Amino acid sequence: MKTIKGLELGLLICLIVAVLSCMFTVREGEQVLLLRLGKIEVDEQGNPQVFQPGLHFKIPLITQARYFDVRLQTLAIESSRIVTEEKKDVLVDYYIKWRVNNLPVYYTRTNGDRHEAEVLLEQQINDGLRAQFGRRTIKEVVANERADIMESLRKKANQNAAELGIDVVDVRLKGIDLPDEVSAAVFDRMRAERERVAAEHRSEGKAQAEAIRAQSDANVTVVLAKAKSEAIKLRGDGDALAAKIYAEAYSRDPKFYSFYQSLLAYGSAFNNKKDVLVLSPDSQFFKYFNSMQGGANEGK
Repeated sequence: MKTIKGLELGLLICLIVAVLSCMFTVREGEQVLLLRLGKIEVDEQGNPQVFQPGLHFKIPLITQARYFDVRLQTLAIESSRIVTEEKKDVLVDYYIKWRVNNLPVYYTRTNGDRHEAEVLLEQQINDGLRAQFGRRTIKEVVANERADIMESLRKKANQNAAELGIDVVDVRLKGIDLPDEVSAAVFDRMRAERERVAAEHRSEGKAQAEAIRAQSDANVTVVLAKAKSEAIKLRGDGDALAAKIYAEAYSRDPKFYSFYQSLLAYGSAFNNKKDVLVLSPDSQFFKYFNSMQGGANEGK
């Protein structure tokens, strides 16, 4: 009796294992191919069968379920050396967004190996980069035509990647740098160019400063000459007017005029108490001290 129960239990376990081996589950983001003796199973029309997410059945032992990730993948490439139209090397960092869109073709061309698929994809993108950069200068690839390059690369990569069963969603350039040996030469050339421009600006500034200084000196000379001319004219007019006034005063009363001029002379001579004059008493300078009439005794 115990032997019969053990046999039934064994048969039940075998049945459960057989049923489970006939079932397989495909998760979201995956697709499955069934391989029968290493070949892809096909449907009644002869098309390869691709199983979408869900629960499916297969013939155990004879068929094998091969799972593939069909979600969006990222391939990052760093420091890929590319030559521009100017025969200058640049280091390009970029990444590729791709996914499997034709699983049977993908499996046939790459044996379902993601690494092999990315190697082939990288070769195709690098060839496209070399073709695009080879027609452009460093300035164009860095600033002006970067978006055009990425769009051209994506379209070209899609055409080539279709042969691998892959859809290239996007290609983006992350960075474009110069190699160390090229950077030093470029920086030296940029420094020399900036120094040349600075020297030109300094030379132009000095020339303008000299021109402004010369014009200022000329203006100063002209202004001073005009001022001196006007001063001389004013001084001459003043002297003429003073002489005229003196003449009119003298003609009205010569004696008073002579007396007034003598008083002015005395004031100027004796302005300082420390001044000492050594003159003869009968000098003309003291004629109004000797006589109230000034010069009345001149004939005596």
